Amino acid sequence: MSCQLRFLQYNECSILVEWPAIIDENMLQDILRFKNIIKNNCVKENIEVITAYNSILIVYSYTIDNINSVFLSLRALYESQNNEQLIDSRIFKIPVCYDAEFAVDIENFSKEIKLSKSEIIKRHSEAFYTVFFTGFLPGFLYLGGLNSTLHLNRKITPSLNVKKGSVGIGGKQTGIYPQDSPGGWHIIGNSPIELFNSKQNPPCFIKAGDKVKFYPITKSEYLKIQNKVLLSTFNSKKLIVND
Repeated sequence: MSCQLRFLQYNECSILVEWPAIIDENMLQDILRFKNIIKNNCVKENIEVITAYNSILIVYSYTIDNINSVFLSLRALYESQNNEQLIDSRIFKIPVCYDAEFAVDIENFSKEIKLSKSEIIKRHSEAFYTVFFTGFLPGFLYLGGLNSTLHLNRKITPSLNVKKGSVGIGGKQTGIYPQDSPGGWHIIGNSPIELFNSKQNPPCFIKAGDKVKFYPITKSEYLKIQNKVLLSTFNSKKLIVND
């Protein structure tokens, strides 16, 4: 896949590269390929490359003096990439407890979309979701692939305190809150897995391009996993199903 890109100066130290404004897995592959090429070709420069649904932000450690020259160099890099190369992708199975204690919004959510709670859980946990990027909060995964029957606009009034691990649905997306936070997504469960830990390298073990599949667990299973996480004895590598 090759796209018409827009190169924009974001500020004196940053460049924004934009793809067409659509959410697409082929475009995600193109974005991630370009990210890798930039990092591999700029090893002597201290840069940060941040991806989103249809853009890359390149942050340099210095002021960009000749912006047009950098634009031309980046465009040449993009045009030189191998469009057939696939980005390595892992599949993670993430446990979720959908018990009423955790699924604080599932009653209203069920009424709004006219599906039973059991059907919501079934449809939510049978899909494979693509991680497009992380944002909003450190370790918050923006996941594509939600069943269209589960789409529902975010809450009109956000909740002031959404618990860490809460699994929510907002619009056409689903995701997990990696820490306590205000939020406007409909909460239908909770995962005991710690998605972000600043003491680990990398802090978030799931990255853009990976896939996630949720699977239901009981309250007792939730507590067992949660205890291992608290004791730092839980191995996140066990969540990978295609390693």
